[in-house]
Amino acid sequence: MLDVLRVTFPFFALVLCGYLAARRQMLPFEAIPGLNGFVLYFALPCMLFRFGASTPIAQLLDASAFFMYLFCALVMVAFVVAVTLNQRIGWNDAAFGALVGAFPNTGFMGVPLLVALLGTAAAGPAIVTIVIDMVITTSLCIALSRLDGAGQNGVGNAAKNALLGMTKNPMPWAILLGTLFSAFQATLPGPVEKTVALLADSASPVALFTIGAVLARSQKIAHHPQHGPLTWKDYVPVALIKLFLHPLLVLAVGLAVISMGVPIDVFALKVMVLVAALPSASNVSMLAERFDADNGRIARIILVSTAAAFLTFSAAVALLK
Repeated sequence: MLDVLRVTFPFFALVLCGYLAARRQMLPFEAIPGLNGFVLYFALPCMLFRFGASTPIAQLLDASAFFMYLFCALVMVAFVVAVTLNQRIGWNDAAFGALVGAFPNTGFMGVPLLVALLGTAAAGPAIVTIVIDMVITTSLCIALSRLDGAGQNGVGNAAKNALLGMTKNPMPWAILLGTLFSAFQATLPGPVEKTVALLADSASPVALFTIGAVLARSQKIAHHPQHGPLTWKDYVPVALIKLFLHPLLVLAVGLAVISMGVPIDVFALKVMVLVAALPSASNVSMLAERFDADNGRIARIILVSTAAAFLTFSAAVALLK
């Protein structure tokens, strides 16, 4: 366990540094979108491209792992909506609560952390989960969020707009391009490859610092008088569901389908279980703000899951090893 904590500590420490920098206004809130833009449009796409291009194509096109993880994501969304939907928490808030309960922080935190813990082979299964969560899980939850008096057209338009939004996200395109380079065993020209490598190397520290800053900003500016006062019951259970139920579900479903003869690699299953054990994705807070959900609740779920994951994720790694 101590050996695992030595690896995970710097990652969570960088998140804390970003959080404190924003809370104490050493990093102005106005600067956070710029940091986020650098990570989203430059550093992370380069990192994902590099891992995709160096990962065997069979891992990136592993249909068994893809559908197993997708099934678990859909179950998580349905379960969180079912247990949180009530008179005060409508479809909008329940849907984004489900998204934050099913969407791990794989891009900003998971890929570099898992590669540091398990080696570069962990990148392939992690990339598969990113595609599912960014394209399918996110689009589904945005569509569900429009059920509050939206009608069928509202839901359909929401799903359409969510998919269009995904096409503007550079990370899936970086993964696709990396997959093509892996399939054709292509390489970039020397100077271009060096530029991509420099940006990719900056992804992990800047992304982790940005997570902390985004959390601090979300917590500071979130206001929710229209949603009523928050209690711990509104956010702590969802954070615990994310940290405990999600990885246990992926492990149980994965072992079940393996026992039925489905060809899922045991190492890939281990990576996906650890992906599910990650804290909630920090970018859900910005989505919740955009769609007028209770961002205060979402920010607290992300904050609690991120703080607790230092111990729970490290324990999951130690147990699986």
